Amino acid sequence: MTRINDILNRNSLLYINFIIMITCVSVLSYKLYQASKTRRSYTTSSGIDPEQASGKSDNLGLSSKDVHVIQSVVLVGSIFIMSQAPFLMYSTTRLIVSEFGTRGRFELIFAVCTTISQTCSYLNATVNIFVYYNFNSKFKSDLLFMFDTIILRKHKSLKKGHRQ
Repeated sequence: MTRINDILNRNSLLYINFIIMITCVSVLSYKLYQASKTRRSYTTSSGIDPEQASGKSDNLGLSSKDVHVIQSVVLVGSIFIMSQAPFLMYSTTRLIVSEFGTRGRFELIFAVCTTISQTCSYLNATVNIFVYYNFNSKFKSDLLFMFDTIILRKHKSLKKGHRQ
């Protein structure tokens, strides 16, 4: 039963997810590039300077906002792929080496690999908030507002406690 779980859940589905993610990031980047080119052609045909209309522009004709979106999506996807790579490697190793598990000859190496894999997964979840904070101004303002609200509420409750 563990072997079926390893084959389906720990390998096949993970490889399929990676392929889907890489495909989606590639298609998204291509579609954003196409949309930016279309916008540039409309602004050029209407007599508006495209760099003034869309903000700064790079040599590919993408506006800085488009570049920002592509960078953030590619970064989040890359972080996910890199953080899941250890899990994928040790799951594949479990299929190939039967003694690689919790009760096999390579139990210690398995425990180390499991710890590294879990740590990478936690880092993925932790790093994403900083990526979104840097790339998404709405997320940044909402997060700051939320923290300000929490801090002000806590500060007010501390003042009430000191008065009593």
